[in-house]
Amino acid sequence: MALEGWFLWFILFWGAVLIGSFAIGGYFMFRKFLKSMPKEDGLSDLNWEEYYVDKTIHLWGAEEKAMLNELVQPVPDLFRPVAKQKIAGRIGQILLEEKVKSMKLEHIIRGYILATPKRDHKFLRKKLAEMQIDVHPYEVYFNQENQKTV
Repeated sequence: MALEGWFLWFILFWGAVLIGSFAIGGYFMFRKFLKSMPKEDGLSDLNWEEYYVDKTIHLWGAEEKAMLNELVQPVPDLFRPVAKQKIAGRIGQILLEEKVKSMKLEHIIRGYILATPKRDHKFLRKKLAEMQIDVHPYEVYFNQENQKTV
């Protein structure tokens, strides 16, 4: 039985869809694998994120959690937990470095800016404008070239 006509195109189409899906899934799995690889200090990026969140969990009140949830609304549902973990880890790093006793809005916004790539900053600016929060005090963080990540 030879493949001819519409059935051949159907098989070719689904073959391309499957290969494309595997490639996309493999890409994201490989990125996660690289994040879990230990660095020179023996800990991975994921370990550091968890460490910073665990050390500062007592500083996260209901308002701070609500603010973080509000800021990550533009992130697609599938990636939102990962984004929240990364941003919370960066905020925790800032809090520990500055040895603060309570979290402020400034820490959340600064952590968000430093944890996200520049291409996502336009969404943050838009969200802060919607929330009527002045962006000017944070311009220095938007303009930093080498953002040290967790």
